[in-house]
Amino acid sequence: MRRFLLSLSLVASITVGAWASSPSDLLKIDVTLPVECDRKTRSGDSIKVHYRGTLAANGNKFDASYDRGTPFSFRLGGGQVIKGWDEGLLDMCIGEKRTLTVPPELGYGNRGMGPIPAGSTLVFETELMGINGVPNPESIVTKVSSSASSVASEASEKVSTKIAEKIASKVEEVAEVVGTIIADTDDVQEHNEL
Repeated sequence: MRRFLLSLSLVASITVGAWASSPSDLLKIDVTLPVECDRKTRSGDSIKVHYRGTLAANGNKFDASYDRGTPFSFRLGGGQVIKGWDEGLLDMCIGEKRTLTVPPELGYGNRGMGPIPAGSTLVFETELMGINGVPNPESIVTKVSSSASSVASEASEKVSTKIAEKIASKVEEVAEVVGTIIADTDDVQEHNEL
């Protein structure tokens, strides 16, 4: 009975683990230049993207549209590109930049592709240049990212803590001086009474 329960527990753990770590969960999206906009990319949009692709293992560049001077055009969500791009470039504003870290399951899998070895994790620096049918904004309005806001908040908190520590230190010094004055005053009063 004990072995049966142990086996059942193991099977349940493996099943839950398989659900929790789907390939889409492994895609890492870092917004490096957040932008405000009214219209973000959607599945089915024809978009233009500049990119630089490198291998996560060694940082070697394998391709870059920047080198050609022309952004890459494709239909988002249509399976024309790797799944990491179809998922990682959704809800993006024109002018926004993202770094996508694409696991093999959402890239080229266990097959090699030109200079990309089989089983490679890929890193793409991307910049959305346009969405067909959507006018490019007159100016790109960047917004403070949550990480930048978090860093500023953390720095402010550290400064506040240091100021509070200095104030507490000065209050302690003043308390010692006041205590000494009171003690000396008590001594004087005692001498006067004699």
